[in-house]
Amino acid sequence: MDEALKQIGERLRGLRDVLDIPASEMAETIGISTDKYEQIEKGEVDITISNLVKISKKYGVSVDALMFAEEPHMHSYFVVRRGQGKSVERTKAYKYQSLTSGFVGRKADVYIVNVEPKPDAHTIYKNTHPGQEFNLILEGAMELYLNGKTLVLEEGDSIYFDSTKPHGMRAIGDRPVKILAFIVE
Repeated sequence: MDEALKQIGERLRGLRDVLDIPASEMAETIGISTDKYEQIEKGEVDITISNLVKISKKYGVSVDALMFAEEPHMHSYFVVRRGQGKSVERTKAYKYQSLTSGFVGRKADVYIVNVEPKPDAHTIYKNTHPGQEFNLILEGAMELYLNGKTLVLEEGDSIYFDSTKPHGMRAIGDRPVKILAFIVE
């Protein structure tokens, strides 16, 4: 996990260097302090996918380049064999496997997200990003905070929601939760 965060931070720093952008501008782009942004570049603090999307759109790079150091190449179709999607473990609790990373100009991002349970965690980190999101619980159960409401979703349950509203999740019980997440802007 720490290595993945450091690599993402290095790519963000490289983008800033190439485009000659001050850290304060990057921080403003995603709505955080310059100090926190600099911690992200050092790999000390996690960055959300939604913030990576904001940076990628503003500066004209793909999210894949920032997350995986790879640009998509496929135009007609893109196949991901079981367990073979590009993966990044951004935090100890979350592991993302992209199912769409190789397709150029895609309209949606699809991930399998694995969330480890944290027995002592009662706080859910909230996030917002443009567009809409669909989550299908493949395994386990999760608590989803969505714009002031808390919902429990179990294996086989799904939800489609406006992702501009504050939302966050955590695994409940003692099993990890595996989610199919479909994000479209």
